[in-house]
Amino acid sequence: MVASTRVQKLLRRYKLAIATGLTILLIQGLVVWSLRSLEEGEAERKHRRSKLPDHNGQEQKMDPVAIERQNALSGANHGQSRLRQEQPAVTTIVRRGSRRRNKPSLKDKSLGGLVDGVAVEKAAHYDPSSSRNFSEIKAGEMAKIHLVAPGEPGSVEGAPQVPSSDFVPKCEISGKDALSALHRAGSRQCRQEIANIVCQHQAGHLMPQSLPQFCPQHVISSAIQHTDFADTDLSKVENPVRVVFMLVVHGRAVRQLKRLLKAIYHKDHFYYIHVDKRSNYMHREVLQMTELYPNVRATPWRMVTIWGGASLLKAYLHSMHDLLSMLDWKWDFFINLSATDFPTRFIKKQGLDRLFHECDNHMWRLGERTIPEGLEVSGGSDWFSLTHKFVEYVINSQDELVTGLKQFYTYALLPAESFFHTVLGNSHMCDTLVDNNLRVTNWNRKLGCKCQYKHIVDWCGCSPNDFKPSDLIRIQQLTRPTFFARKFESTVNQEAIEILDNHLYGQYPPGTVALKAYWESLFEQADGVSSLNDVALTAYSSFFRLGLRKPLKSSSETCRFEPIGYPVSVHLYFYDDRFQGYLVRQEVQNVVTRSREMLEVWAVPQATLQLEHNLHEFERLKHLEVGTEWDPKERIFRNFGGVMGPLDEPVAVQKWARGPNLTATIVWIDPAHIVAASYDISIDVEAEFTQYKPPLQRPLRPGVWTVRVLRLWERVAEARFLVMPLAFKGREPLRTEDHGWVHAGPPGNVYLEQSFQQLAHVLKLPPSEPAVQEAQKKTSLVGKPLEAWVDSSVEAFWVTGDICSDQTSSCPTVGLCTKTSWSSLSPDPKSELGPVKKDGRIR
Repeated sequence: MVASTRVQKLLRRYKLAIATGLTILLIQGLVVWSLRSLEEGEAERKHRRSKLPDHNGQEQKMDPVAIERQNALSGANHGQSRLRQEQPAVTTIVRRGSRRRNKPSLKDKSLGGLVDGVAVEKAAHYDPSSSRNFSEIKAGEMAKIHLVAPGEPGSVEGAPQVPSSDFVPKCEISGKDALSALHRAGSRQCRQEIANIVCQHQAGHLMPQSLPQFCPQHVISSAIQHTDFADTDLSKVENPVRVVFMLVVHGRAVRQLKRLLKAIYHKDHFYYIHVDKRSNYMHREVLQMTELYPNVRATPWRMVTIWGGASLLKAYLHSMHDLLSMLDWKWDFFINLSATDFPTRFIKKQGLDRLFHECDNHMWRLGERTIPEGLEVSGGSDWFSLTHKFVEYVINSQDELVTGLKQFYTYALLPAESFFHTVLGNSHMCDTLVDNNLRVTNWNRKLGCKCQYKHIVDWCGCSPNDFKPSDLIRIQQLTRPTFFARKFESTVNQEAIEILDNHLYGQYPPGTVALKAYWESLFEQADGVSSLNDVALTAYSSFFRLGLRKPLKSSSETCRFEPIGYPVSVHLYFYDDRFQGYLVRQEVQNVVTRSREMLEVWAVPQATLQLEHNLHEFERLKHLEVGTEWDPKERIFRNFGGVMGPLDEPVAVQKWARGPNLTATIVWIDPAHIVAASYDISIDVEAEFTQYKPPLQRPLRPGVWTVRVLRLWERVAEARFLVMPLAFKGREPLRTEDHGWVHAGPPGNVYLEQSFQQLAHVLKLPPSEPAVQEAQKKTSLVGKPLEAWVDSSVEAFWVTGDICSDQTSSCPTVGLCTKTSWSSLSPDPKSELGPVKKDGRIR
């Protein structure tokens, strides 16, 4: 009782102070909650050391400038490596007939008659991304896009402040999505666009509140005539149907594009190709294709298109506008394709109730919105076949339905998956809608729905997997007519394309060369050396220098060469669906004759995996590899050969067979015998792959690294990988000692917040002090000594497969590249475009 009385007196005396303290705590809690909510939807956050990172997403790369200030994460804990399946988005139809929101119902429409245009000028109040996104357009050739003037300079009141937020919105911005987008957007112009759009949306002026319904009845036909045109000669058909194929391509897989064109080409059809604004090499190659055939053309304008962005819909609309203006092209149907499609025979509501805007090559989520009343919004595939009449309607119609939907879908996620479906389903031509897009897509939700595009869109979406031979049975089992399949990537699997090609046209004659070979360009001189990063330029230059040693084995004095300048071209080389190495072409000068010629070197990677004997239950382990750019969908490293430098973020991946549950310890050891990281992984019975990217503090020490898999601290497997010293900084040779920090390793030789060097004794590692001192001496190397260090490091992991010349070489042991089976200049009949044959085809 005494204690209770004293407590009551203290409470009465300090009541005001206690109330004030509680108020402060409440405010602090609200601030913390608010800041956390602002950061929702951003790139995946750094994980605690006790957990493995999300295997499903691609972590954003850190700015190299800020690397030295990176906060290393603790490495004392262990975690479990598990794949997490994302819930796939479903395709829906939402009927808006009154102000009351109806519950969405599932319904999928893949169009057989769709339409689109580029006359966005009158539909879009505000479309700045298009004006920046388009390449130069000749006057009068294309429709212009209207652009609202940017807002006044100032800062966003109430939004998280960033150094360059020097503008004032025309309203008070509300909503966590909009504030988060403003906080994350990189450029001032993008932030201004976001602010203007949000203000218009909050005022109710951005898009129509209701739209008319012109469809008398909603009937979806699934009937389609099933005819095999494999042996049909269109020249003998009266009034044959003519198709315009719209190819939207990007990247550098030119040979695969040529193979696709070769498979679908006929002199009576038309081919209109749009190349992404960032893919200059592909564009140059496409322009050469257009010179071969009069019915193949490239768009005179180019845009940057991103996954899920409004830019893809704008590109389709612009293309359709072009095609309707080409009076010499008389076509009946519009079919869109990508370079990852391939023919099999001749011939969803995703975030629509959210407001999106595309700028800075990113799709920003800005908040919620309502779907216009009186409208049936449908969704399906973004690959479709449209009639000429419908394309004319979408491009030329000024009715309220078309103009209103163009405005609505300007700010929609994945608009190409719904715009055409919705226009057709609500138009007077709704009875022409066929529920079959003539395609089969290789969906694998478990692998394809991993939010792998979160770095470019504020949304989790799904992407189809590449076809492999085992997947082709899906095409055979289909009961509906199917003329195209996707996706195909020759760098992942070319055999599936070969099977379909043989099915369509029969096998190539016996003795045809390069049927199992594939080459893909990484660099061409016309791209400019600035397109290469310092690690790639260091590696390619070293590959070539090491290759020049091969002719020295000849007794001829004329077999000594010295490289001139930078590489002229670099290719990836595959054979039988396996990576065979890099092909580097560069000009050289003969040391004796002083004559110049062009040589190509083949650099072949060497395996470094070592598996111990008597593995017992660890016989489940089939492979261990370290690299960068891990693709969890296709389960390959996109950085073929594992070329990496001190500023990269390597990932360790283990491949497993089915077997008992296991727990393994993974240890990373740097070139100076410093234990960089140690963690545990749990392998389930059905696990196929486990992977983890330890948050190592950079720069990584250059040299030979080791990753070990341990069972009760006994070695089960070991793989070595090279962190390459850099010979270039900003594509210029390192000539001073000012850049030595990039080769010095992390401060204090600690890669994580906690040191693991106490494990060196358990791992039986040599003393680290001498190795650290030796590594420190190399940090000051420049010029030829630096090149020697790079070459000695590289030759431990790469060997020269062969060397050839563009023309007859001054060295008798160097053959012609065109006579080899491996050179990028070797014959490749399957991907070469030839003359049109009598049947109108080129295959």
